[in-house]
Amino acid sequence: MTTPDASALYTPFQMGAIELRNRIVMAPLTRNRATHGTDVPHTLNATYYAQRASAGLIVSEATQISPQGKGYAFTPGIYSREQVAGWKLVTEAVHAQGGKIVMQLWHVGRISHPALQSGGTLPVAPSAIAPVGQKTFLETGEFVDIGVPHELTVAEIAAIVDDYRVATKNALAAGFDGVEIHAANGYLIDQFLRDGANHRIDAYGGSVENRLRFAKEVVAAVVAIAGADRTGIRISPVTPFGDLADSDPPAVFFPLVDFLSAQQLAYVHVIEGATGGPRDDIAFDYAGLRKRFAGPWMVNNGYTREMAIEAIASGYADLVAFGKLFISNPDLVERLKTDGPYNELDVAHMYGGGAEGYTNYPALAESAPALSSSSR
Repeated sequence: MTTPDASALYTPFQMGAIELRNRIVMAPLTRNRATHGTDVPHTLNATYYAQRASAGLIVSEATQISPQGKGYAFTPGIYSREQVAGWKLVTEAVHAQGGKIVMQLWHVGRISHPALQSGGTLPVAPSAIAPVGQKTFLETGEFVDIGVPHELTVAEIAAIVDDYRVATKNALAAGFDGVEIHAANGYLIDQFLRDGANHRIDAYGGSVENRLRFAKEVVAAVVAIAGADRTGIRISPVTPFGDLADSDPPAVFFPLVDFLSAQQLAYVHVIEGATGGPRDDIAFDYAGLRKRFAGPWMVNNGYTREMAIEAIASGYADLVAFGKLFISNPDLVERLKTDGPYNELDVAHMYGGGAEGYTNYPALAESAPALSSSSR
């Protein structure tokens, strides 16, 4: 069997104001290794990202825009002076290797717990609806159920939009090449979009136009600081994460992408199918959605090397994001040229801890156990 030509993945690409040396993206990957108590990035994080800087673009792990935006223990923030300084270690290390990196801006909304919130307050959401069967984990290592959140007032919504604005300023001050708005995976922006989580009867709920309002306000706030050509957004039209559902996803996401196209964002990052799960268990016209956006299109979720090559070569996508393969293969860009070999993923050390399962994966030139070429 002939190995597909991977050259399509290695052509340079202009993504808004950011020039990329290839079409391979390191997806945002939560690893829960920020400094305990302060959520500040540190030198080990800088090493981890620098190891993977051969990617055309790195999208940072999801980073909370405020203490309220936190949903899991040991995730990093971008709201304090110390966090900005810690992230500078990361961006300088990536840039020293010739890489490009954008920060993913995150507010988890209801996917949190009072123990993770300042003063033990309730997590927030568009409506006081608990996600069924969803858990998070605390600094004690305990997994806990998520309860009913506090329904945001209009004034509180405005304050969160401002938090996005400040976080964008901080990300640029930390040296990031741009930002990605996390509007996927059942977190706060996604909660506003879906009628299963948003039961509001004011200007932020009910009609599709109203449910889009918060997302549009966040985009406007971020673009006002970073510029549209340094702003991307991540969406997941059908992912069920966080017990999220919508009665008519195309009716929500097609007009959302129309709006994003009109804003001339640097890119749209689309998770096809269930995040980290099946790609085709829920029908959705991703090709039709792609046609609604005039700018760079990034695809994600379960892409193999062959699928990635076809997506770029056919013009369906401009960029392909890889997740777990980038965790275990810091030099994935090089390995994709020949389809492996690929390192085994250390599942036991995915979340939390130190260097093990984080910065100790060997590069291709080093001796390493490997999986077959089809491994993910």
